[in-house]
Amino acid sequence: MNRQQAVVETVASRENQERVWDAFRRWGYLQADLDPLGDLQPVAMPELDLSGPEAEAARRFYCGTIGVEFMHIPDQERRQWIQKRMEQETPEVDRERILEWLVRAEVFEQVLQTRYLGTKRYSLEGDAALLPLLDAILSAAAEEGAQQAVLAMSHRGRLNVMVHIVGRGAAEVFARFEDVDPRSVLGGGDVKYHMGATGEFSAADGHKVGIHLVSNPSHLEAVNPVAMGRTRAKQTRAGESGRKEIVSVTMHGDAAFAGQGITAETLNMAGLEGFTVGGSVHIIVNNLLGFTTIPRDLHCSRFSSDLAKRLPIPIFHVNAEDPDAVARVGRMALEYRYAFDSPVVVDLIGYRRHGHSEVDDPTITQPLRYRKIQAHAQLWQIYSKKIGVDPEPMVERVRQELDAAQKHALELEKNPPMRKLPEYWNAYRGGRYNPAMEVDTGVQESELTVIGEAVASYPKGFHIHPKVKKLLEQRVEMARGKRAIDYGMAEALAFGSLVKQGTPVRLTGQDTRRGTFNQRHAALIDIETEKEYVPLEHISPSQAWFETYNSPLSEASVLGFEYGFSRDFPEALVLWEAQFGDFANGAQIIIDQFVAAGEDKWNLLSGVVLLLPHGYEGQGPEHSSARIERFLQLAARDNIQICQPSTAAQYFHLLRRQALRAWRKPLVVFTPKSCLLYTSDAADDLTR
Repeated sequence: MNRQQAVVETVASRENQERVWDAFRRWGYLQADLDPLGDLQPVAMPELDLSGPEAEAARRFYCGTIGVEFMHIPDQERRQWIQKRMEQETPEVDRERILEWLVRAEVFEQVLQTRYLGTKRYSLEGDAALLPLLDAILSAAAEEGAQQAVLAMSHRGRLNVMVHIVGRGAAEVFARFEDVDPRSVLGGGDVKYHMGATGEFSAADGHKVGIHLVSNPSHLEAVNPVAMGRTRAKQTRAGESGRKEIVSVTMHGDAAFAGQGITAETLNMAGLEGFTVGGSVHIIVNNLLGFTTIPRDLHCSRFSSDLAKRLPIPIFHVNAEDPDAVARVGRMALEYRYAFDSPVVVDLIGYRRHGHSEVDDPTITQPLRYRKIQAHAQLWQIYSKKIGVDPEPMVERVRQELDAAQKHALELEKNPPMRKLPEYWNAYRGGRYNPAMEVDTGVQESELTVIGEAVASYPKGFHIHPKVKKLLEQRVEMARGKRAIDYGMAEALAFGSLVKQGTPVRLTGQDTRRGTFNQRHAALIDIETEKEYVPLEHISPSQAWFETYNSPLSEASVLGFEYGFSRDFPEALVLWEAQFGDFANGAQIIIDQFVAAGEDKWNLLSGVVLLLPHGYEGQGPEHSSARIERFLQLAARDNIQICQPSTAAQYFHLLRRQALRAWRKPLVVFTPKSCLLYTSDAADDLTR
């Protein structure tokens, strides 16, 4: 063989090797061993019908108990990052720590089952590996410098997470099972597995990470944007290091992840400037079952996670019965988040040992699957045999701890608090209206003139649109008292006066920067360069921050985000504006479950503002009403404020009062379109 032939054969060999590896990188997850019960069978793939040492090596890395979808990511650096970590020998994990998590997870559930038979608890059994997964994620986050994590999840395994990850005492949870308060039946309060909790997690290296588990309703995925908004607010509060110090982890059910539209809406916000949190870790706690419905009736694709493939993000599937692999995936997911400020999805595939709730009989609808489950050992038993450790001393110690906690629960109040509010809530109050909390919302005329000229100004050499220029000239006249103030100017003066005196303002919504009715123009556009200038960011050198963003074409996720933001930045005026008032019906779940009911259910306050333009002005049934009657039906015990200002002055004072009072209540503002569209001839008094 001559040299040229040898070179040709070497090149061909390398190309063949790369072709083999590419096939497994691209499709290996379809033949991975992911289902502990064996119901999710490998897919026959001609592309993977390969043999030889290269194929066997690739198969070992990509068709084991981890399957990863990442070849749809267009960024080569990101793909290579995943390849490098997948194509290495399995790193060491702390197996004794993992076993402890598994024992604690399942023994806790068994104690609840024994002591409180017939009571719903939404057991984690079958997906107990969620605890070592969260441990790996949070421990890796601590190493990256995280100070706090915002967690969101529905009810499956929630009590377990409260005790073992959030760090609440088991006695506090047991005390809630002793509670026979009829409020949970008669409409007040909320059930134990919806409540939020705060605490501290001890990472593997000893670092402490503050944990905030967000309260949520039975609308399973509605909490997703709320948790994102809370994370963004905490990051904003932390400053430049916010994305490093605060991480977001959201847990989903498989049926809900695939079926609930708000999941897609929230994922869509992941990389948008006004809504990003530097990437969240999304965990699908996958039972391959939704209540009584099997996967083929829940989603039309193989995996419930396929929704996430609309984004250039990795999806790690992992067999929940291989805790070592679970811990490895958790660390990879968290490190990827920090490396690329990107969301990551972890599909933790296990099963559900009991029915949807423990009082439900799953053998009616899935008799064959549950025959397997009944014969299947607990995960801590399987894992202890695998690693050759006698688990009984650990099991006995955990049982004794839980026995002591159950006895202690009898001495506690029946509904002990599971959280501590941050200090920034100390200055604010809820409850019934108290006139003593009213404040002076007037601003001196000379001050308004200065602010008004600032909000109507732009840099020298900035090429303003002729129509906008005329509007700004009118606003200068308004600022100098030569023209009646309209709604748009009243709002700008309210915002400008607030930021000047130190109150931050955040405003988002569909086309909000300009305003649906051309009434705002919060961001000016240079018609030659399309550079932007936001006058409200330049009121004074020492002002508070002002931010306004056009949102995605979504109501539920964006309002949920802003509600969440208001929960962790109570001193800011946080507003969401509907493009038309009737669009609020797209956010009805957020309005019903959080905005109107949050204080009553969870004693959690919010000052979020809903701006709903409406009016009967010739468009028939479309966009003619914000459904005031619906909000009136939701109003009870001073839970929300419902206002329809008829003058610009009322609107000005309304916004300032919302920000400056210590009373924190959601505010729903119905602004007639005629008021937004036309300048009033009447003089408005903004000074008192």
